[in-house]
Amino acid sequence: MTVSDGVFGDSVRTSGVERVVDVRLSTSHGDFLAIGYLDRESGDEQMVLVYGEAEKEGALVRVHSECLTGDVFGSKHCECGDQLTAALHAIVTAGRGVLVYLQGHEGRGIGLLGKLRAMKLQAEGLDTVEANLALGFPADARDYRVAAEILHELGVRSVRLLSNNPLKREALLRHGIKITEQVPLLIPPREENMSYLWTKRERLDHYLPHLDSVAD
Repeated sequence: MTVSDGVFGDSVRTSGVERVVDVRLSTSHGDFLAIGYLDRESGDEQMVLVYGEAEKEGALVRVHSECLTGDVFGSKHCECGDQLTAALHAIVTAGRGVLVYLQGHEGRGIGLLGKLRAMKLQAEGLDTVEANLALGFPADARDYRVAAEILHELGVRSVRLLSNNPLKREALLRHGIKITEQVPLLIPPREENMSYLWTKRERLDHYLPHLDSVAD
């Protein structure tokens, strides 16, 4: 994949986040430092999991958009829950890293009810982009300012970004995050989410080369 070791545009260093609480969190993946933040601009409460010394160069970082249906209920419609699990495993295996879990990103930023309405339209034949647009939403309404501000506050110098999404990479670069590598997070597709994944690849430019072998 194309990577960057520089910063795109001007860094945004004026923090809109307040670090509220730090607490050790033992999980099935490992023991993390959980840090709670308040986004002063939106009022959203945000949380990150830090493993090891993330301040060093090249920390493995996953910026994960909340997905109630996938992360909590194990929906087969998307790969979000599997990506969350894989990201936590990868961070622990690497020995250090950060997972930023972003509230307010449900349904690529259109909210839970909007997402459920979009899923209903997809069941009726629209793809995920068409469904969002039909409801009057952008194809992707997410903003990554708060993720960048949290990473700056943590003192993360540069990241190896766990993501297939070029727009996420570009957004973090615009907010002054130095990205040394973009690391794909490829999850074996299911029959239930193949159409969804193809749309992400063909219409949203996500890096999903493993779909070719499934198609063959």
